Amino acid sequence: MNTPATNIEDESPIRDLYKHWINAWNAHNAQHNAHDMAALVTEDGLIVGFDGSQMNGRAEVEATLSQIFADHVTAPYIGIVRSVHFLAPDVALLAAVVGMVPPGQTDINPPTNAIQSLVATRMDGQWRMSLFQNTPAAFHGRPDLSEQLTAELRAALKASPISL
Repeated sequence: MNTPATNIEDESPIRDLYKHWINAWNAHNAQHNAHDMAALVTEDGLIVGFDGSQMNGRAEVEATLSQIFADHVTAPYIGIVRSVHFLAPDVALLAAVVGMVPPGQTDINPPTNAIQSLVATRMDGQWRMSLFQNTPAAFHGRPDLSEQLTAELRAALKASPISL
């Protein structure tokens, strides 16, 4: 039985895939954002949005995101990768947390903090997203966890500001 790779060098393509996803969202270029993001998804990939909406497949991802970017200025993300775990040599799970900075503002908006999960699959030597889920970090009844996450995201924002 093959043991999945777990060293830091093996994580970099997965972290890069996530970074490209976040950077494409943050680019604020409606003509390219959706196309660039969809290119990171497998043909049959599933994206689950913050509100529970689903996009099935690369074509639907591009069409839906094109409409989102055409209709509004999206808030940029500040993200922190928590972990990357290889489930098999060609399948990895990335766990991250994110906050959003509303357009025209300079601080994290805590109600939009989220937990993000990404399942990456390597096919033909290319890593793509098979599943991406963006879940609200509501922490019902545990305001200390919400405050802790917001403080951590604010520190990350201060260390690496987003161009607003």
